[in-house]
Amino acid sequence: MRIRRILAAVAAAAALSGLGLTGAATAATAQGAPSAVTVVTPSQCREGGGTPAINDAGDYCQGGTYDGEKVD
Repeated sequence: MRIRRILAAVAAAAALSGLGLTGAATAATAQGAPSAVTVVTPSQCREGGGTPAINDAGDYCQGGTYDGEKVD
């Protein structure tokens, strides 16, 4: 019985916000998706254990946590 109430509350909240059930599911999924292009600062690259290759073509972080990310 409790599960039915929770599902009804979720459906009502989605309807009140103007989303259908499929729209609510899509919005919940898309919200946590990372962006396609991540830009890090040179200091973030170094803190992550990498080396900012600013003079190389493309300006990317080499190695570490942000390996291959664009450096700005």
